[in-house]
Amino acid sequence: MNKRRLDALPATALDGQRALVRVDFNVPLRDGRVADDTRIRAALPTIAWLRKCGCRVVLLSHLGRPGGHPEPALSLRPVVAVLERLLGAPVRFIADPSTDGAVRETRRMTRGEVALVENTRFWPGETANEPEWARTLAALGDFYVNDAFGTAHRAHASTEGVAHLLSPAVAGFLLARELDYLGRALDDPARPFVAIIGGAKISGKIDVMESLLPRVDRILIGGAMACTFFLAKGYEVGGSLVEPDKVELARDLLHRGGEKIVLPVGARVAPSIDAADRSTEVPADAIPADQAVFDIDDRSAGVFAGRIATARTVLWNGPMGVFETPPFDRGTLAVARALADATAAGATTVVGGGDSAAALAAAGLTEAVTHVSTGGGASLEFLEGKPLPGVTALDDA
Repeated sequence: MNKRRLDALPATALDGQRALVRVDFNVPLRDGRVADDTRIRAALPTIAWLRKCGCRVVLLSHLGRPGGHPEPALSLRPVVAVLERLLGAPVRFIADPSTDGAVRETRRMTRGEVALVENTRFWPGETANEPEWARTLAALGDFYVNDAFGTAHRAHASTEGVAHLLSPAVAGFLLARELDYLGRALDDPARPFVAIIGGAKISGKIDVMESLLPRVDRILIGGAMACTFFLAKGYEVGGSLVEPDKVELARDLLHRGGEKIVLPVGARVAPSIDAADRSTEVPADAIPADQAVFDIDDRSAGVFAGRIATARTVLWNGPMGVFETPPFDRGTLAVARALADATAAGATTVVGGGDSAAALAAAGLTEAVTHVSTGGGASLEFLEGKPLPGVTALDDA
């Protein structure tokens, strides 16, 4: 996706302009305060660059799913204090962007000043991508910057509609970084190229696997989805989570993938998730009928780590087990450590958002890999080869 980028704009032409910036401030709140400011900090390079150019910066974001009406618990007001602390400057809050007063307020802003608009999903026109609502938001800016990769797969008014109404419409630094790393992994990877796919269901990752199969040298399969592959090989899976209607699909993938697809050689099993203290490790072809798989075993983790160590490009999407419940986090943590080691050895390592990013953070290794995507759903659709409306709508380079 060769899109026009923020730093390609002549800085002198931006002085005094209102930059309407879609950011992803969908942050967790606890007791009315921001519990994790990671996503806010991720947007700072774009905001800082625009301020330096003398722009008046107007930020748009959603928070949660309020259903098209105001929900006080999902207001973006708590973000203002965090943003002011990070920027070291006051931040205006625009409570209702649909008023004439909101437009006047953005025009009264001084150069370098920042304003945050209330949760865009408080209005039904946002998720419906209604043209009138898009025009309302567009009136708050002179040009548009999308820096919210996490919502780029949604054709909403603030991500897609506005981009057709303001010119230029460009990618911010965070969005551009996502496109660079994910795009390079798909189109021009250093080899060997190893993908690690995990998670609960094969149905949620089938399009990713279909997209990656002709591109990669190996796909390492973990998580509960591996159990559907075990079933396709005729193995007993006990009470494990499987998708019986996807067994033929798994069998077909194994046939077409051949040695490219690497399954766990064993599993960590237990009678139930609540009986973690009674977990044991068994070979993949010897899962007891009264047990269920909750993680890959240590031997599989070693095999996977060996594959990762030889790779020059590694893409990881999905945990190896129920990593929230020890000891079923062992496989996922082993993969996280293997990625960190591969990065230190010079490999490019890209981690999809969502659970994989959470597992990496839990291991304290977020900074030890090349890139961690800020958008779980968006990165998944990108890897599937689907167009992202929030990116497609931007100006071509």
